[in-house]
Amino acid sequence: MISLLISFAVLIVGYIVYGRVTEKIFAPDDRQTPAITINDGVDFVPMKRWKAFLIQLLNIAGTGPIFGALMGAVFGPVVFLWIVFGSILGGAVHDYMSGMISSRHKGASIAELSGTYLGKVVKWIMRVFSVVLLVLCGTVFVTSPARLLDRLTPGWMNGTFWAVVILVYYLLATLLPIDKLIGKLYPFFGVLLIVMAGTVIGGIIFSGGKYTIPELSLQNLHPEGTPIWPYMFITVACGAVSGFHATQSPMIAKCITSEKEGRSIFYGAMISEAAIALVWAAAGVSFYGTTQLLNEALKGGASNVVYEISTSVLGVVGSALAVAGVIICPITSGDTAFRSARLILGEAFKLDQKKIKNRLLITIPLLIVGGLLTWFAIAHENGFQIIWRYFSWSNQTLAMITLWVSTAYLLKKGKYRFGSLITAFPAAFMTGVSVTYLLMAEEGFGLDQTVSYIAGAAAAAVLFIVYLIALKRKNNPRSGKSLRRDNPSD
Repeated sequence: MISLLISFAVLIVGYIVYGRVTEKIFAPDDRQTPAITINDGVDFVPMKRWKAFLIQLLNIAGTGPIFGALMGAVFGPVVFLWIVFGSILGGAVHDYMSGMISSRHKGASIAELSGTYLGKVVKWIMRVFSVVLLVLCGTVFVTSPARLLDRLTPGWMNGTFWAVVILVYYLLATLLPIDKLIGKLYPFFGVLLIVMAGTVIGGIIFSGGKYTIPELSLQNLHPEGTPIWPYMFITVACGAVSGFHATQSPMIAKCITSEKEGRSIFYGAMISEAAIALVWAAAGVSFYGTTQLLNEALKGGASNVVYEISTSVLGVVGSALAVAGVIICPITSGDTAFRSARLILGEAFKLDQKKIKNRLLITIPLLIVGGLLTWFAIAHENGFQIIWRYFSWSNQTLAMITLWVSTAYLLKKGKYRFGSLITAFPAAFMTGVSVTYLLMAEEGFGLDQTVSYIAGAAAAAVLFIVYLIALKRKNNPRSGKSLRRDNPSD
């Protein structure tokens, strides 16, 4: 338990110290935000800081830091290190930069920002990649609550019935102005997510010795021998580093009323998500006792594991929290996934999203595709696991690209030398993770482990060398490209 408490303490210190460093490098100022200058009453709507924080937390979290952390805990307590340092040095920086850069570009999506800083070809690749990721995310977060509701309701209310109900809700949440449904309900659900994690870890700690939280170990305890690199770093996305967040931060960037709120909203929400992930990683191993038993339980579905832990540790209260959490939390990430996809496609095809007909024109086809994928996930025995694996890889690949976009932004705006390293290092790291996984995994190319490791390291090294060359040019006064400060207009 000492390792867990230290991990929480490091997260707090990370927010205070490294969060401040990240903020200082970006240098927020007093310019008006898009929520003020645009304010269309649909997507650009001013919100109070506390409300924007809770909505951001719920949007990026859902059941991601619960399911992902439980699956990551199968590797053993070593997962604590990835959650803590991944979030402080990578995930929170990623979320802050994607949100703040978006704010400086009129609430633009990560796809549009990619085009601005990495070129038109990358912009179109990112448009397609982001929408695919968001549809996969929406599908993942339809399937898990539909399956649990199927288990808890009468026979005629099967998984397909609940999937349709959830998709109808998605339609409303995607179309309505952000302050009408999301703005009113999601702060409450964000508090529920925090309460759920707090009561579970409290129940485990004060169980009278019934459950023992393991101490930190670098040993790989995965019962099937799955290597930590890169699998653990792909499995635990939400809670450490997640590209999905780069699609959500611009949505809240349209609602913040001051750039100086960014650290508490974007960086702070990621650190809070990491704390939730720590809770569930610790709960998974301590409740089942061994990673082998946890792994066996997960084969029956992560939502069932959450339900079993909550009800056993907290009884009736836990049962209510588990049902609410596993049903509500994924739904509230799934709907914002489709909402983000709508915004990206609206930008791409220059369709004014203030008009309801344009919102319908994009939303209906998106939900049809999501419905078909949901049917596949429910109808096939391993459908959910297949979609989750593709979602996880595309998620981390998007994180990699977002961090390189942020690096390009800092270089262009004069934040070179040590400043741009804050995004370049995690960008190179995530490059190694994503490339290695793509080459090595069964759903990828299935190559030899050694070959995959070498290729992944080479890809990370090449891109980092490209960065160093760009860095040298920015630092060389003779190149004519040296910038000493940010352009105040951007």
